[in-house]
Amino acid sequence: MKDIIKIHPCFSREAHHKYGRMHLSVAPACNIQCRYCIRKYDCANESRPGVSSRVLSVDEAAERVHVAVTRDERIKVVGIAGPGDPLANHVTFEVMRAVNKEFPDLILCISTNGLLLPDKLNELLEAGLRSLTITINAISPETAEKIYSMVTYKNIIYRGGEAANLLLKNQWLGLKMAVESGLLVKVNTIYMPGINDSEIPEIARLAGNIGASIMNITSIIPQAEFKNLKPPSYEMMAKMRQRCSQYIPQMTHCKQCRADALGALGEDKDMELEMLFAKIGDEYTEMVI
Repeated sequence: MKDIIKIHPCFSREAHHKYGRMHLSVAPACNIQCRYCIRKYDCANESRPGVSSRVLSVDEAAERVHVAVTRDERIKVVGIAGPGDPLANHVTFEVMRAVNKEFPDLILCISTNGLLLPDKLNELLEAGLRSLTITINAISPETAEKIYSMVTYKNIIYRGGEAANLLLKNQWLGLKMAVESGLLVKVNTIYMPGINDSEIPEIARLAGNIGASIMNITSIIPQAEFKNLKPPSYEMMAKMRQRCSQYIPQMTHCKQCRADALGALGEDKDMELEMLFAKIGDEYTEMVI
């Protein structure tokens, strides 16, 4: 696990200067509706979770990994972070198996809301998963209900307190199972002033006690139902991270990456790679392969 941390740019502040990651945008479907999430549009100059220029097929994803690794030796991590939830998409597992077969030294990583984590963990491990990020924004069902409007689980739609209870139960169980399986685990929490700020330290305490390696507190991006919510100030973020650091190490270099990000943290070279494929196409691919 220590060897992974040394080269994983999200888990190590030192590593993010030296190594890069590639996010494969292969998972469009999502099984929950967050009140702060909107995925209806894309801008090449916009960098935020849930944004991608296009959704890739299994073959396209594998091909892009091959080209990216060939062009940039800093790429050590291949992750799937959307634009929906990876575990709600069967293609996630196909892509992971394909990448792991050709590049077993790359660190496979996913970012999930955790709803399906208890159900899918074994399949993830068999596909080669080595690190995991789970977003947990609440402790109590009352707070979770303010954040999530709907949950779809096993083809049944849940709302209100029922949805909140189900999601929280699976998130915390999934986190425990993931840690016990030996995965390197990061907990993401979105700081929403007036919504979940009172529960963030408790999320940190529980995650640390369970054995998560690091916590990433990020600022709410005002949009969708939360478009009028004022994000936390720099000082508020610093204080919250300091308060939570007594329970679990804090990530402070997150760039809230796109679902198709490529390169070092802070770089979004996905459009560069997309233009390369569009311009040169199969001729280039055959050359590097």
